[in-house]
Amino acid sequence: MFTLEIGDKPIAITDADEAQARAIFESDEFKQDLTAMTSEGIPLWDGRAPLTIRPASQEETATFEAPDMDLDDDIDAAEDDDGLFVTFLVPIDHDHEDVSTIPPHLQS
Repeated sequence: MFTLEIGDKPIAITDADEAQARAIFESDEFKQDLTAMTSEGIPLWDGRAPLTIRPASQEETATFEAPDMDLDDDIDAAEDDDGLFVTFLVPIDHDHEDVSTIPPHLQS
């Protein structure tokens, strides 16, 4: 599992392997989503802060794997067709159903 940090703050975690995580988190589509999604009224990414992909901590992994995870609470998740998940570790403010968090070329 790998975590995306924006400016040293953990933002999202995925169950993808490192190559897949980099493909997802470094894609133009995902970066665009990060500028559109907000948490506490602030965009997740300003387009300039450094993006860091690193192995997930035990705490982040436990959050990701929590069996009673309620997707309507502070954690939002997206799934692609291959069963890869991206879970946001921060609350997301607005309805982002129309925002694709997984690049199309990774969805098939």
